[in-house]
Amino acid sequence: MTTDRLEFAVALAEKAGELGLDYFRKLETLTVTKKGHQDLVSEADRNVETLVREELAAVFPDDGILGEEHGVEEGTSGYTWVIDPIDGTANFVAGIPQWCVILACVFQGDVIIGVIHDPVSRETFQAATGQGAFLNGKPIRASESQSLSDGSVGVGFNGRTAVTDAVNVVGAVVSKGGVFFRNASGGLMLAYAASGRLIGYVESHMNAWDCLAGMLLTREAGGEVMEQDINHALHHGARVVVGAPGVFQDLKEIAESSFGPLQAA
Repeated sequence: MTTDRLEFAVALAEKAGELGLDYFRKLETLTVTKKGHQDLVSEADRNVETLVREELAAVFPDDGILGEEHGVEEGTSGYTWVIDPIDGTANFVAGIPQWCVILACVFQGDVIIGVIHDPVSRETFQAATGQGAFLNGKPIRASESQSLSDGSVGVGFNGRTAVTDAVNVVGAVVSKGGVFFRNASGGLMLAYAASGRLIGYVESHMNAWDCLAGMLLTREAGGEVMEQDINHALHHGARVVVGAPGVFQDLKEIAESSFGPLQAA
């Protein structure tokens, strides 16, 4: 059953990516609105998510769906799909080719499938529990770096937690001889951590649709991931720390010393 859903998810993410790419090629016609501070949504986001929901409902009608733009639809099968139709909307609407489609599937409190598709680069990262992680069909592995001074760390920023969270992380990484990286798509940065392009990724708060797929990818690629209560994360988001085994403890300590206290959900 997982294999069926994984194959479907890969094909669907790529189909959704093509629709997103159509909008990306005609940005001058795009309607964009503001949801909050540094938080944009476009008709592309909404229409890509509608496509994904319709395809999922047609093939897996009993599965639940949680999406960034259209909320939650409860299911009865125990499976819940988690969708970010366009992660990196700020990039997308500015014409920056760093955005992706993200699909994850959760079953009984575990993320069992994760797909991150970059339509511009034609890269599809995919993973299923116990089956490894792949980029365009080829196995990927987390970095073998043993030091923060050997590689770049992705640093996330969001409008929901203290600005100082990200600033503190950057300062701590640099003070340890490291380099920070940010491209405004948390999904892509997590995929890059899974594939060894980055040695890790840290963000004080991510929504489920942004992070679940990338955390599974990292784990299946041999990286380490800070443990999460997935059922809680579905509705309240999560702190995210992932990294190569050789630097994960350093990144976890940086996160613990850099982030303000978690707000009660």
